[in-house]
Amino acid sequence: MADRAESAATRLDYIRTRMEKARRRFGAPPEAVELVAVSKTFPAEVIEPYIAAGQRVFGENRVQEAKEKWPGLREKYPDLSLHLIGPLQSNKAREAVALFDVIETVDREKIAAALAAEMARAERHLPCFVQVNIGGEEQKAGVPVDDAVAFVRHCREVYGLDIVGLMCIPPDGQPAGPYFAHLAALGRMAGVERLSMGMSGDFETAIAMGATHVRVGSAIFGKR
Repeated sequence: MADRAESAATRLDYIRTRMEKARRRFGAPPEAVELVAVSKTFPAEVIEPYIAAGQRVFGENRVQEAKEKWPGLREKYPDLSLHLIGPLQSNKAREAVALFDVIETVDREKIAAALAAEMARAERHLPCFVQVNIGGEEQKAGVPVDDAVAFVRHCREVYGLDIVGLMCIPPDGQPAGPYFAHLAALGRMAGVERLSMGMSGDFETAIAMGATHVRVGSAIFGKR
């Protein structure tokens, strides 16, 4: 366990150092960037050394997988924050609201309605991000770029959701910078302060474009 903890601390320090260097180099806002450690597919025993090393914000893709491993970890570490960063089905809204602290993947009206109803029932109002299909890819989830600003307004005014930011996944095999810059522009138009963008291969570029949250998995935990 001691070796695992030391390795976890080293990996986290390496990523955080790169994040801070990118922030200082580009002089881009914000003054701090949140590291969301993407722990999907990894069991609790692999995740725990990173918690022990000080990481408190994690991202999971699937409600069912998160339900199996995070309640036990939360009992031991009650200050954890868990982000849902994968697609959400409306019939999983109740479990998602109970388990997660932030929902990053609000991508259609049916999900907005389901989350609003469940948050009202549970009296647990979570901050949410609208996921934008920034590359216009048919195989990816997300609100179309042209609808993003109006959808943020709709979620706030019709459903009362606390939309705090935008989230995106740029197309594979293309420079990510222009897509991150586009999301930042949409964020300004929508009046949101947070941008969840950038993963293991491009988080420094995302920081240069104003990311407030970067979702890093393999660069922390290794290959899946």
